[in-house]
Parts: sequence; structure tokens; C-alpha cells
Amino acid sequence: MKSFLIIGMGHFGHHLCTKLAERNCEIMIVDKEEEAVEDMLPYVVSAKIGDCTNIEVLKTFDIPSFDTCFVCIGENFQNSLEITSLLKECGAKKVISKADRDIQEKFLLRNGADDVIYPEKNMAERYAVSESNEHVFDYINLGGDYSIYEIDVHDRWVGKTVKELNFRVKYNLSVLATKNHGEVKPVITGERRFEHGDHLLVLGKEEDVRRVTK
Repeated sequence: MKSFLIIGMGHFGHHLCTKLAERNCEIMIVDKEEEAVEDMLPYVVSAKIGDCTNIEVLKTFDIPSFDTCFVCIGENFQNSLEITSLLKECGAKKVISKADRDIQEKFLLRNGADDVIYPEKNMAERYAVSESNEHVFDYINLGGDYSIYEIDVHDRWVGKTVKELNFRVKYNLSVLATKNHGEVKPVITGERRFEHGDHLLVLGKEEDVRRVTK
């Protein structure tokens, strides 16, 4: 069972804590305000009140024991920057910090963050991709040029297999799975035959997806 430290219990910290708890993870939460942690007590093994810009406070948490430390402070970027750096100084295995602007992401990475969460930018990009194309239903960026897209099945594909369509060669996209009425079925071989109502989960570049879905 993995263990996590979440510093900063605003809206994002609350959602993150809830989702980790659903996966039976051990969670410790910290905030400067007592009321920020009260409603999360049923989900965590420990809740602390303290100022994490103070390294002496952090040292009492046994930082190296956590698999990942999340810094979810949104209202004070200077504090987020300091805490990110101090966590690494305390021996954190992995630090993931929240950013609200591009410049914050850059500074957090320079100050020791192993990864940066940028919720508003990620959601804006996700909806920009899906809503600008009526045939794209969802989108997950994997970094770089490649993403996973949920697209619908052309009528001309119905009844044919991935192999028959020569999908990867013809469209430069890899079919990972099909989705029909919410049920996802991984495509293990090229013998999967497309049906009416299918959506495809494909891996590829946006330019190739646009060519297929326009």
C-alpha cells in the first residue's frame, strides 16, 4: 500500500485526497487551518495543523517514508516554492507540486519538483481538443506529440477488423481499445471487428486524428 503526504487542503487537495482514499492508499494531510482538514478526517490516517514553510515542522512528518509528497498550495506561490525545496532537503522520494501559471511550473521544477500539476491548463487543453472536433469525445495528453483520443467509428469501418483496415499503416494511429455503452474492451489482436456505436481509443498525434475525424 502506497503512502502519500498532501500539503494544502484547498479544492484540489480535497479532490486528490478523496481519489487516493478510494484506492485504499495511506494518506497524511497538512494545512495551516484546522477547518481545512476536518471534513477529510474519515479518509486519512493522519491530519496535522502546521506551517510547512518551517523545516522543523516538516522533519516531524518522517518525509522519506512517503512514496510521494504533493504540494497543493494555490494562494501563495512563494510558500509552495519553499515547501517544494524543503521537502527535497528532508529526503522526499518524489515531490509533485501544483502550478497555476507557466512561470510557476518552471520555477517549481528548478526548485526540486519531480513533476508539476497544472489543472487549469490541462483541463483547458482537454476541452479545446474535444470541443473543437465533434468526433473527438475525450483526450489524454501523454507528453510530447502523442496523446490518447476517443473517436467514433466511421460507418465504412463497421463490420471490418483492425487488420482488414490496416489501421496503423493507413491512418498512422494505434487502436488501444474500443468503447461501447461505457464498456471498454482492449484490442489485443487485429481481429477485433468494429460495431455500430463503437468508440475507438487511439494513440497518435493530433494532426493524424484530425485527418481521420474531419
